[in-house]
This record gives sequence, structure tokens and C-alpha cells, in this order.
Amino acid sequence: MEEEPRTRSEAPGTGVADVVEQGLLGWDEVVSSALLGTGRRVGGPAAEAVLDAAAVHTVRRRAGLRAGAAVTPPEPAPHDERAPLPAAARRRLAQLLAGRAAPAPSAGRRGAAPDVAELLPQWLAAAGRYGYRAPASALPALLDAARARTDLRPAALAFAGPRGLWLARQNPEWRFALRGAAGGAALPPPDDHEAVRRLWDEGLFAERVALLAAVRSADPAAGRELLAGTWAAERAEDRLMFLDSLRAGLSDADEAFLETALTDRSRNVRSTAAELLSALPASALAARMADRAASCVALDRSGDGVSIVVEAPHECDAAMQRDGLVAVPPPGRGERSWWLGQLVEYAPLSCWPARLGGRSPEEIVALPVSDDWQPELHAAWSRAAVRQGDAAWSRALLASPSTSSLAERAKLLATLGEDERAEWVAGFVSAHGLSEAFQLLGVCAVPWAEPLGRAVIDALDIARDAGSYPWSFSGVMGLAERCLDPGAAGRLEALTTLVAEGEDAAPGAAGYWSEAFQRLVSTLRVRAAMHAELSPPPP
Repeated sequence: MEEEPRTRSEAPGTGVADVVEQGLLGWDEVVSSALLGTGRRVGGPAAEAVLDAAAVHTVRRRAGLRAGAAVTPPEPAPHDERAPLPAAARRRLAQLLAGRAAPAPSAGRRGAAPDVAELLPQWLAAAGRYGYRAPASALPALLDAARARTDLRPAALAFAGPRGLWLARQNPEWRFALRGAAGGAALPPPDDHEAVRRLWDEGLFAERVALLAAVRSADPAAGRELLAGTWAAERAEDRLMFLDSLRAGLSDADEAFLETALTDRSRNVRSTAAELLSALPASALAARMADRAASCVALDRSGDGVSIVVEAPHECDAAMQRDGLVAVPPPGRGERSWWLGQLVEYAPLSCWPARLGGRSPEEIVALPVSDDWQPELHAAWSRAAVRQGDAAWSRALLASPSTSSLAERAKLLATLGEDERAEWVAGFVSAHGLSEAFQLLGVCAVPWAEPLGRAVIDALDIARDAGSYPWSFSGVMGLAERCLDPGAAGRLEALTTLVAEGEDAAPGAAGYWSEAFQRLVSTLRVRAAMHAELSPPPP
């Protein structure tokens, strides 16, 4: 039989196997020939051989892998004793982590489908309350979500539990989970004094922070003594972080330790110690501040009525600085007003009724203040009310026209009980509408109490009837989706219908409002289903 003629690349000595096996064309030679061209390389292989050799070498390079050094396999993941998620809740979690939501019908419109990804924080909080453990299959997506959104991290890591921390140690991208979590290791029980002392003396900074918080939460005195034992040897930045942990369980028993911190060489540590002491109205620092502040503020009865007269400090002496006052004001602030504000802020609010004629907080706040000192004085009282958690002073300052800052009002509201807070914000919404209420709504307990939910729905209905575009209220609408009681869905159903647009309405506004209310109703129903899926069956 006659052989069929060979192609050039198959000719003896020039085929790809021959070229490669004879070492005529290594990978470097292939690259050189490809860059220079086979025609410029005297005696070089033909173009077909170069291409064939490149293909062979490419496969070799992709498939070849040198064996690495043997490593010790990780310890098995720890067991999580918590109850498993119900099947429906497990499916819901997968949906929330995937962030599945219907695409917006057109640019600039969110459509009527709920944004389920924004419900993940609520779902995690509810799952944590019920004490469920995270499914193993969901841990990677859960850690990815926590890496992308810092607001999710506390609840997500608590839900992930010990197995989540074990997994985080295997992937550098999830190492954030180990910060502040004892390096991913389990903390010793607070009553295991030997193990606690060993970790405190030998542990990494993140481990020590987590340990101090755990011990302080279980036994405030033990946590304080643990910190006091090594206080002098700690770095300044570490002392500041450790000192901040004393906020949990702060009591008069901490005063002696905080007094020693007032002499710290770090100004930030001194200021934090003074701030904590000022939150203890019976402390010696509070008494010293009361004396200083009282010497600056007094009643003036010389005119037709009674007013408050202010004489701001003329200096910030060494004793004041030792007690935490900052001598140098920020840019744009006068020295005397800066010193006065700090003195009044650090003084216990209980000192003012006796100093100002036995008046109540409402009566004191209503008094005129001479020489335009009222804004500075009322702002300092507001900071003191927030720090000391004084609801009576907060009510008085919230009722004052001088308290116009929404941020200041939000902080004062946080000192009130949940029902009173919701009722106050509901009245504000009814009187002023929603344009200024966003920051105040954010401090109200979720789900919103019925009076507040009703006020928000009424305000949205009024805005729709006025013909405004709904995206002017997108922030409030987003809050309503997450914070309204799911039981309000029935009342909102009537607002989903498309209404006729008035003559003064913005073009297309009615359609946008219909979509927005449909999305709100759908989201409330999803939230109701979420909680039903998480609820354990009756015993």
C-alpha cells in the first residue's frame, strides 16, 4: 500500500512531536519565533510547527502542576448547638442573600416589586431572637454579605456562630470576621478566672477587647479589676479602647478607677474618663463641674421679669483640664463659649433647679437668657440630657423653639421610652409633614407604633394628593417599607390604585405613586411571611 503524502508539519523531523521531543522548540523559542516571525529566524521551524508546538506547550503549562508541600488539614468545624432553621426560613434566607428583586421597568423607577435585599437585617435580627443556627450551605454567602455591608456584621456573625468563624479562618477575604471576635476562637467563660487571666495576659489585642467586653457584661466589677491590673502597662490607644468598654454597666463603683484615668498622659483618655464620670451624677467630678457651672449661670431679677444671666469662664486652668475640659476650641469657636459649653455639659442636671429658684426643667428652659447665650446654654443642656439619660430635661428641651436641630432632637428623643418617642414623632409628622422627619423616624422602635404608622401613611397620602413626585419621599418610603407594622398592608391597599392626576400634579406622578404603594404593600407582606416562617411551631 502506498503511503499518503505527509503535510509539511508531519514530515519526518519536522512534525510537532519531533520538534518538541528533540528540544528544537521550547516555550521560550515558541515565544521568540512568534514575536520575530519564522521568516526572520534562519533555520527556524515552519510557522505550522511553531503553532503546533505552542498548542502542545500551552496544554502542558495548564495541566502541569508541581506538588506543593504537605500541610496539616484544618481542625473539623465546631458543632453549633442551636436549633436548625425551618425549611421555609432557609429558602427565604437564600433568597435574601441572593438579593433577588424584579428589575426596574425603566431607568429611575424602582417598580412595584419589593427590594428583598434590604430586609436581610430584619431577618437576621429575628433569627437571632429565635436562637436559630445558620445552615452550613449559607455560610459563604452570609460572610460575603457581611464583608460588603458593615451594618450587617454584628447580626450576621452572631447568626453564623462558631462555624462561621471557623470558615472565616480559611479565607483571607473573610478575616474581618475575626477582628473583635477573639481571633475566631471561643472565649473562656467569665467565671473561669485562670483561663480569663491567661488570655488577657497573652492574647492578641482583638482577643483582649472581646474578652474584656464579655467579662464586663457578666461581672462589671471583675471586668474593671481585670483592666486595672495591667492599666499602667497598656499603650495609650489601647487604654482608650479598653476604657470605652466601661460604658456597659457603668456605675458609681467605677468612679475610683475613672478618677485615676483623669491623670492619664493621653488627652483622649482623660476626656473619655471625664465623659464617663459626668454620666455619674453623684461622682466627685460631677460635683466639681456643678460648682464651676453654677458660678457661670445665675438668675437676674433686676429687670421687669426673671431671666438667666451668663458669665462665661475667663480661663481654663490646670484643674479644669485635669477634669477633662479641652482648652483649645475648634476653629470658629470662641474660647469662653467653648469652655462654658463643656462645663454645663459635664455638670449634673440635678444642680440647676436649686441654682435657678427651684424651677422645673420646663420652667428653666422657658426663661429668657441674656446677651444671646441661650443657644450655647440650651445646646449644652441637651448634650447633658443625652449623656445622663434624663427624660424630663429631654422633654423640656424638645418643647423649646431653641431646639431646632433635627440631629439634636433625634438624640433627645432617644432618652424617652419607645411609646412616648413614637407619639412625639407622630405629632411632629402631623404638624410638619415628612420633609423634615426622616432623621426623627430613624430613632423610633421597629415596627412603628400604631399612632406613628398612621401619621406616616396619612402624610404620604397627602403628598400623593398634592401631586408631588414620590421620589421626593423615597427615603421615608424606604423606611416605611422596613419599619411599618406589617398589619398596615390592608389599609395601604386602597392607595395602590391609579388616581386621576390634578391640573397642578407633576406629569406621571400618579403612576409613580401607584407603583410606590404597591411596592410598600408587597414588602409589608413579605415581612409578615418572614416572621411567620421563623416562628417556631407551638409545643
